[in-house]
Amino acid sequence: MIFWRLAVQRRRATGTIAVVSALGMTAVLGGCGLTGGLTGGSGEVTLKLVAADYGDTKGNSSQKYWDKLAAEYESKHEGVKIDVTVYSWNDVDSKVKKMADAGDPPDMAQIGAYADYAAKGLLYSADDLLSISTQADFVAQLAEAGQVEGVQYGIPFAASTRVLFYNKTLFARAGLDAPKTWDELAADAQALKAEGVKYPYALPLGREEAQAETMQWLVSGGGGYTRAGGGYALDSQENVATFNWLKNDLVAKGLTGPVAPGRLNRADAFAAFAAGDVGMLNGHPSLMKSAAEKGVTYGMVPMPGAHGPSEVSMGVADWMTAFRKNGHAEQTGDFLDFVYNKRNVLDFSREYDLLPVTNSASQVMSGAKQDADLKPFLDELPVSELYPVGQTSWAQVSADIKERIGQAVAPNSNPATVLSRLQATASTAQSAD
Repeated sequence: MIFWRLAVQRRRATGTIAVVSALGMTAVLGGCGLTGGLTGGSGEVTLKLVAADYGDTKGNSSQKYWDKLAAEYESKHEGVKIDVTVYSWNDVDSKVKKMADAGDPPDMAQIGAYADYAAKGLLYSADDLLSISTQADFVAQLAEAGQVEGVQYGIPFAASTRVLFYNKTLFARAGLDAPKTWDELAADAQALKAEGVKYPYALPLGREEAQAETMQWLVSGGGGYTRAGGGYALDSQENVATFNWLKNDLVAKGLTGPVAPGRLNRADAFAAFAAGDVGMLNGHPSLMKSAAEKGVTYGMVPMPGAHGPSEVSMGVADWMTAFRKNGHAEQTGDFLDFVYNKRNVLDFSREYDLLPVTNSASQVMSGAKQDADLKPFLDELPVSELYPVGQTSWAQVSADIKERIGQAVAPNSNPATVLSRLQATASTAQSAD
């Protein structure tokens, strides 16, 4: 990695940003006028930030995290104020979208996607804002996932991967070991069913987050949402084979519990695991806390694949975006360099059981005893595949998957037909990108 010595590392916006692909979220007011340096010269600059709430109680709300971070930054940067508004994940994207649609976006929005905004030319690129050292520190595949035609508009903020959780108590009762292959998973599920376990394997393909469960199974079967060239491949031979196996070897044999997968949401599956009613399911780090609080003894292993542990995991990232409307590129970039320093990334990741998006913080957490619980997820990050968030069509395609993928494993269904219809919709959406 080569670093250039520059008197000024910040890359300033000097003209029109290349317009490509985008997605929309929420935002807040614009800032005060610019006058000069980082302190705003004779006038004060207020940077507006809208962020998502990762907390599960009022006591650990993300508002507290951001307020503390903003106060520390302001104490060292006279003339710059950081105004933070935090919304729940149920509302933050729509809030920002309304603000952007009204022509009044915030300076920064920490949200779930970026492609629509980038396509409309509303965002600064990472090059416009961040120092070279900050950009170089991002985990490579996360930085690449934030790009549209080679330009990074989505700045990764938090990441997560999935592993297979299993209830150690239920497994011991049935005399089982954690599965490494699909056939072993099915055999374990059959043994758990014989022991009276309510959900031998919980398969949440309900509307809440079906796109995540679907992708984890697709990549473990050697497929995925897209092909090498970037086009959608929902009805690929590998994907059809995966859903045929799910339908015939799990669902049809009654190994996924009393609720049809198409009606089982991720939150309900997690709650059932924490209640001790689930033998196995795919989970992200937040499940560790809820399971431990309910006294469930659990284990975690890589997702089984068709012939051995899956070589690819599903990864998810949330994004920081910076809107061009208010013109505060220099101040915004300086604040974001502060946000992404190693200490702050570690603090946030540890507070909310998320994976850091920078190499420096990942290296610390990989070797720290206090972060040992997250190591299985950290190990999966380098081999993770993310949603195709750089395509403006992904929002529509994701919504279609949530709505219809449960039909692929329903009685009297044909997985190939369902996947073919999803592919047709995806191809039409992509052609409009």
